[in-house]
Amino acid sequence: MGTERDDRTELFSKLEDPATQGEFFARVSDDVHWTVMGTHPLGGTYFSKKAFTDATFERLSRVMKEGVRLKLQRLHLDGDTTIVELLATSTMSDGAPFDNEYCWICRFDGAGPGATIVEVHAYLDSAMVAYAVSHNEKA
Repeated sequence: MGTERDDRTELFSKLEDPATQGEFFARVSDDVHWTVMGTHPLGGTYFSKKAFTDATFERLSRVMKEGVRLKLQRLHLDGDTTIVELLATSTMSDGAPFDNEYCWICRFDGAGPGATIVEVHAYLDSAMVAYAVSHNEKA
């Protein structure tokens, strides 16, 4: 059995490919409390996994050529909290790179491998998200 660091690294690495993102979201509580910081179209507080994914991942996926792709850059552990720094490696529908940087502070329902994410505070480049939506989203 791997370590907690191995478990979290593997978990967040699932965000690199839209084909494996479902495996990541399987470890997110259905009633997660997810706050996306910023004054942009995706900013706000979501009280379920479905509300969060519909308003953010699904919406962004529609304005990207090959969906949202987030590459794990750094991972920090402290008890039931994992802080990850992620880099978007997506391309917007208009051909512009979506090189957004994210910092997610994630609280799990425990500190061991296999724990579920129950709360997230997500920080990102608000201007880049606003551009992606306003220049690529079809009315």
